[in-house]
Amino acid sequence: MPDPASPPSPTRVAFITGASRGIGKAIALRLARDGRHVVLSARSAGPLSEVKAQIEAAGGKASIKPVNVSDRAAIAKAIDETAAELGRLDILVNNAGITRDNLALRMSDEEWDDVVNTNLTSAFAAIRAAARPMMKGKFGRIVNIASTSGVVGNAGQANYAAAKAGLIGLTKTIARELGGKNITANAVAPGYIETDMTTGLPQEIKDKILSMVAVRRLGIADDIAAAVAYVSSDDAGYLTGQTLVIDGGMTMTS
Repeated sequence: MPDPASPPSPTRVAFITGASRGIGKAIALRLARDGRHVVLSARSAGPLSEVKAQIEAAGGKASIKPVNVSDRAAIAKAIDETAAELGRLDILVNNAGITRDNLALRMSDEEWDDVVNTNLTSAFAAIRAAARPMMKGKFGRIVNIASTSGVVGNAGQANYAAAKAGLIGLTKTIARELGGKNITANAVAPGYIETDMTTGLPQEIKDKILSMVAVRRLGIADDIAAAVAYVSSDDAGYLTGQTLVIDGGMTMTS
């Protein structure tokens, strides 16, 4: 039993980008269920409000901060406001991401820039802003949602794979720079996860992916949320600079 004289555990505040659907929504629901006050961020307020209502109906705590993450000043402002309004910021989950797939020789500058800005540069801007309140609170968990494309590459995704590989390198660097401040940084790299972004894939491609997955099923968003719940927890204080590949064994090597 807990010591009745000990102070209550703090309510950790978690800022989650891309939280209106898919993996981001699943992460928000899981962290709220685990007792975090989740701050939901995405471009549009409407979908965020729906997620917020779902969390609050289940007894959780949530706020919304609509923002375009590709605007570095805007994401920094949203994080600054969160820390000021709630008095702390403990967890940052950089989940927002887009795809603009094309073969490298056909890829436009716009397709490259849009993906790199949204998937990588936004994470850097968010981390830079979040580090200040985390250092002030002497606690931080930074979780970057990467991808197996950033680990092994993927034809037709030069922009996406480069951004996700960069996110893994950024994670390791931040882990080294902030580790002495009781701030950890880890990446979670999903494999094929059934979300709105992947439902349009032809069935033959899904079947091919399934044939490479050791556990013989496709992933769901809750699989990623469970990993994020651990690496962002107080229990994960000795885990940093790592990339957790959650892909059912699809990309494992001998």
